[in-house]
Amino acid sequence: MDFMKEYEKWLSSPALSQDERAELEAIRSDPKEIEARFYGPLEFGTAGLRGTMYTGLHNMNIHVIRWATQGFADVICAEGEEGKRRGVAICMDCRNHSMEFARAAAEVCAANGIHVRIFESLRPTPELSFAVREYHCQAGINVTASHNPKEYNGYKVYWEDGAQLPPHHADAIAKRLSEIDIFNDIRSMPYDEAVKTGMIEVLGAETDEKFLANVMAQVNDPDTVAKVADTFKLVYTPFHGTGHKLIPEALRRMGIRHLICVPEQMVIDGNFPTVVSPNPENPEGFALAVELAKKEGADFILGSDPDADRVGIMVKTKSGEFKVISGNQTGVLMLDYLIGAMKRAGKLPEKPVALKTIVTTEMARKVAEVNGLSCYDTFTGFKFLAEKKDKLESSGEGKVIFSYEESYGYMFGDYVRDKDAVTASLMLTEMAAWYAAQGMTLADALDALFEKYGYYAEKTYNLVMPGLDGLKDMANLMQSLRQNPPAQLSGVDVVARKDYQDGSVVDCATGALSTMELTGSNVLRFEMADGTSVIVRPSGTEPKIKVYILTQGKDAADAAANLEKYGKWVDTLKK
Repeated sequence: MDFMKEYEKWLSSPALSQDERAELEAIRSDPKEIEARFYGPLEFGTAGLRGTMYTGLHNMNIHVIRWATQGFADVICAEGEEGKRRGVAICMDCRNHSMEFARAAAEVCAANGIHVRIFESLRPTPELSFAVREYHCQAGINVTASHNPKEYNGYKVYWEDGAQLPPHHADAIAKRLSEIDIFNDIRSMPYDEAVKTGMIEVLGAETDEKFLANVMAQVNDPDTVAKVADTFKLVYTPFHGTGHKLIPEALRRMGIRHLICVPEQMVIDGNFPTVVSPNPENPEGFALAVELAKKEGADFILGSDPDADRVGIMVKTKSGEFKVISGNQTGVLMLDYLIGAMKRAGKLPEKPVALKTIVTTEMARKVAEVNGLSCYDTFTGFKFLAEKKDKLESSGEGKVIFSYEESYGYMFGDYVRDKDAVTASLMLTEMAAWYAAQGMTLADALDALFEKYGYYAEKTYNLVMPGLDGLKDMANLMQSLRQNPPAQLSGVDVVARKDYQDGSVVDCATGALSTMELTGSNVLRFEMADGTSVIVRPSGTEPKIKVYILTQGKDAADAAANLEKYGKWVDTLKK
């Protein structure tokens, strides 16, 4: 694509506002910036679109939103009149322009004859997944960039099962987008007119109640919560986002009496003024929550990201300080607790199953199998976990009780097909209360699990590669690891190489080649002689390569030493 030609096309389009035109004029003398914005469109994938909010083809703005929605609308319309009648549910998070973008998407859908159900205001991502299923919609759209920095926004698309779009539908949209002009081929109708004609229907409290009814049905042990309700204290933060309403409501309905919310972060604000990054994976974001927890004498902290699909926790240790529990460890705690709680409540199904992703700790598999559960891996992303859940349950092979990935995403029940911080917050709090009744914190509980199942440790490294050059660097790194695969990492022999792109497995000792069930994703895995797994993949939503170290040791110190050892190899990738 001729980026200067595209730049001039945008400048001359009557669709641009005066402010947008001025923004583009301001970069006229900066060819590098013009290239970054116009060298090509944002790539539409199974996660939809995500990018920084500027005027330009390779950014998130109202024109890109309309264009993407027109392509999606064409795919929905291909389902026929029934698909248009079933329509689309639309949701948005707290980010700057999210409501504006969501309404623009609604206007395009309505003009294409597709019935729209749009939430009146920001809502958690899992509620969008729920609404698609509850109202039997053909599809869903969520305007969110999840836990990304404030400069970002995104556009996630869902299909009728309530999961993010499967690859063949994403490919169909991408193909359609290559055929339509971003300004001239878009159909749109005024929002208020579409509401009056019934093409747009607004969702509110009635959908919240339906969703919460399903969430509350997941509770296993309300009696234990009641027993500790007078003494159990919990601090919660929504990081300025969509968890601010439904998560506290769910916790109160379960019987939590001492729920202390971080007041500064209960304020809805897409600029996220109190944190550098609104990501519960980053401990720095919990500073205000830790300060409040110490002041109030709480033992347990919950934090949900801006679109309330991820949740992170911190717990008080014996020293009185607060400790981060990683996503891997939180999932292991939850799985072990859930098995026990469901057994005690008589709710554990026949053929119970746990699901995790290929980059999630192998400790989860150990917990599942020791307790008689089957455990399956999928690619990273809840669309794959949802797909596996549906496949296992429809065939009668098993009933999934819990699905999770290491990046703080957890899925319960049958009413959503995405990660769900609302239900996860409820279940994590029930678990923390149950352990409190045993005189234990979750830090104590985690130590007990290591004693029982073995000492596992994990670390994720993010090799950030921003800009146009970064995309090339990411591709070059993956190509180099494929063409010149290392025989050793940090002095330890690689015993097997797995390439999830073509499903190939190479036995490094014999050269024997075999295949895996999982195939079709740009991921490399190195199995080491000491039992460690090292996994390398490009992020699907951010300009970075992610490297995962999954290891084990004879004790905690041994496992930590393994992480440090392999971290030195990761450092060589940065050079």
